[in-house]
Amino acid sequence: MIFAPHEPRRRQRISLRSRVTLLAAICVAGAVALVSFGAYLTVQQNLYDQVDQNLRDRATNALNAPSLDFGDTNQTTVDALVQALSDVKFTIIDASGRQLIKPPGMLPSYGAEERSVAAGVREEHFRTDPRSDSRVFSIRIAVGDRPAALVVAQRLQPTKQLLNDLALVLVLISGAGVVVAALAGTAVARTGLRPVERLTRATERVARTGDLRPIQVSGDDELARLTHSFNTMLGAVSDARDRQRSLVADAGHELRTPLTSLRTNLELLMASEAPGAPTLSDEDKAEIQDDLRGQLDELTTLIGDLVELAREEGTQAVWEPVELVEVVEQALDRARRRAGEIQFDVSLQPWRLIGDAGTLERAVLNLLDNAVKFSPPDGIVRVRLGSAGDGFAVLEVADQGPGIADEDLPRVFDRFYRSQEARTLPGSGLGLAIVQQAALRHGGEVLAGRSPEGGALFSLRLPGMPG
Repeated sequence: MIFAPHEPRRRQRISLRSRVTLLAAICVAGAVALVSFGAYLTVQQNLYDQVDQNLRDRATNALNAPSLDFGDTNQTTVDALVQALSDVKFTIIDASGRQLIKPPGMLPSYGAEERSVAAGVREEHFRTDPRSDSRVFSIRIAVGDRPAALVVAQRLQPTKQLLNDLALVLVLISGAGVVVAALAGTAVARTGLRPVERLTRATERVARTGDLRPIQVSGDDELARLTHSFNTMLGAVSDARDRQRSLVADAGHELRTPLTSLRTNLELLMASEAPGAPTLSDEDKAEIQDDLRGQLDELTTLIGDLVELAREEGTQAVWEPVELVEVVEQALDRARRRAGEIQFDVSLQPWRLIGDAGTLERAVLNLLDNAVKFSPPDGIVRVRLGSAGDGFAVLEVADQGPGIADEDLPRVFDRFYRSQEARTLPGSGLGLAIVQQAALRHGGEVLAGRSPEGGALFSLRLPGMPG
């Protein structure tokens, strides 16, 4: 028989609401316990002080009574003491501990401390006798010519009973306070954590259904700001998903045309090779092969631009200090190699910024390639880089081509958008979209307009500082 390995029991986690309730109850319990303990000690000390003061006052008043004469401890003296100390036990002892009077009833407990008072070592003394559970007070007196001590005692049972009653009341009040605090903590936790519960349900809904609708916000506290932040995150995720869907839909639409042309040409070549099929002339085959090469080039460019656009959206760039002049010069070197007879008129001023050099170089190269594509064979592309005076640098790329029509200006940076003039030229319609995305990621913008020469003018604005 094979036994399954014993799985350790998962530790149960206490919910946040329970923790808030428990914390409130513990805090109140601690505060009530400290207050109750302090009150109990204060009352206890005051009650014992009152017992001591009562014993001292009773003994002092008895000794000062006018009918009391300690010259002779006769029955008259005893009767006077009994009348003055009616509710406490008392006696008179000498230094040896011998009783000088015999009062009726029980006698107080006395010992070495009381004998030392009778011997004149101290004037008075208080102590607690655990055997009789009494408070004993002794004070020095003189009986005739002999030193003695008056010893009085009072039972502590009434005082202790009062303290016990007080402790019971404090415990009951403390328990009631803890219960009320727990109920209040539960109510506060339920009310205060309601936005958190809404956030939890919203995240579960997003994970389960992909529904990115914002949740309701109430109040203006920290939880409300957290809800606002969560809604902002949902909006950003929704925008990213919409952009991805749009990119996939547009890419599918743009890929359909070259793929259809490729399939048609390939099927035509394959059909011409079938037995009994009419053969194609060499000129027709060469034309089809040229079409295939052009369509493959177009498809390769489109896929490359799609990959670049998706990479820029989905990855984190490496931000570092960038010399913009170096970025433009590297892009110019690459553009010159495929520009043919087109010349570049370049004027660059130093400019530094924090960004991704690779992304910026691709954006500048797209602007240069776009200018080369629309320029006449012997045209000049003007490139200017300088400060705009407001913390931004402006890179202007102007060509001598036909320019941009007024109806095309609002859409030149849209993905896959191509004007009537551009549809006859190679390209994917993604180059300027990549430029705009790079500008926005670096806190800048790109604008399109007309150059003084009549061609297109693109202005790339980027923040930074002069070099």
